[in-house]
Amino acid sequence: MMQETRQDRIEMPEDVILRVDNLTVSFRTPSGLVRAVRGISFDLKRNETLCIVGESGSGKSVTGRSIMGILAGNAIIDAGHIYYDGQDLLKLKEADFYKIRGSRIGMIFQDPLSSLNPIMKVGKQLTEALILKNKMTKAEAKKRAIELMHEVGIPEPEKRFNQYPFQFSGGMRQRIVIAIALSMEPEILICDEPTTALDVTIQAQILDLINKLKREKNLTVIFITHDLGVVANMADRVAVMYAGKIVEYGKTEEIFYDPKHPYTWALLESMPALKQKGQLRAIPGTPPNMLFPPKGDAFAPRNKYAMKIDFEKEPPFFKVTDTHYAATWLLHPNAPKIESPVKDLVRRVRGEKDEL
Repeated sequence: MMQETRQDRIEMPEDVILRVDNLTVSFRTPSGLVRAVRGISFDLKRNETLCIVGESGSGKSVTGRSIMGILAGNAIIDAGHIYYDGQDLLKLKEADFYKIRGSRIGMIFQDPLSSLNPIMKVGKQLTEALILKNKMTKAEAKKRAIELMHEVGIPEPEKRFNQYPFQFSGGMRQRIVIAIALSMEPEILICDEPTTALDVTIQAQILDLINKLKREKNLTVIFITHDLGVVANMADRVAVMYAGKIVEYGKTEEIFYDPKHPYTWALLESMPALKQKGQLRAIPGTPPNMLFPPKGDAFAPRNKYAMKIDFEKEPPFFKVTDTHYAATWLLHPNAPKIESPVKDLVRRVRGEKDEL
């Protein structure tokens, strides 16, 4: 994992486009401060898909919104840096951050209806973005908008250009939202649960579309989801979040085939797998109340493998490989040797993947 830095501008490796460094975010509530994100760090490499996965309330969406600079008014960034091309976004004036947010970093959300103006035709919503970004004439913007609608798979875009959002299905509305994001020609696309509100068949189509656009437009993608199964065939690397922290981080095959953190095990056990026999296992218990962050490993009360130290001291990151880290005391040399409970599931899923 990377070391914390403190400069407003830094030199970054050529293959790294974004660096999140010790990001800590809280929310003011009548009951006190909710510690939503607690000191997370990661590098985003150019042209990769990094998936951030975790249950609701884990801090993954707050992380995405922090990068976009669109946190709610009661949010406080307590500490940390977000470097884009070496410049700390958190040190920029709002107007300068807005320019980057509009032209370099785009975002699509879970519910397309919340991203679209229900009383404005979709064509106008697309052309307004194009005119704003590229200073196009209305005719040029309309031509490009229709091209974008075609690129994201909207049938007969010339006819549908003058329709309203309610005249589109959920999947087609999400395609319009993706087209609007692409109209700004971003380098980074943050996808925050973009398929959760869609049925399974449409989910697969949207995932395929994002993968296709990533290849064609050389996009770098942050994909936020609660479902590990969604990311299996699209992620290059995975960051598993729990209670505001990244608890495991590695290449996709490392997270799926050699997971180390008990929370990652639990997510895998609750994931529907091809030809899986028996019932899915729900994760017992509930996430902690982040008004009162736990002292040790936040997952300890839900972890049947938890040791005494898990309730007393937060585990550091232990290195598994040069690309794989996990914050669990089970990786300490003196910890008891626990056989992975997902070993058989991993073997079965790996075998089924080979059959496909």
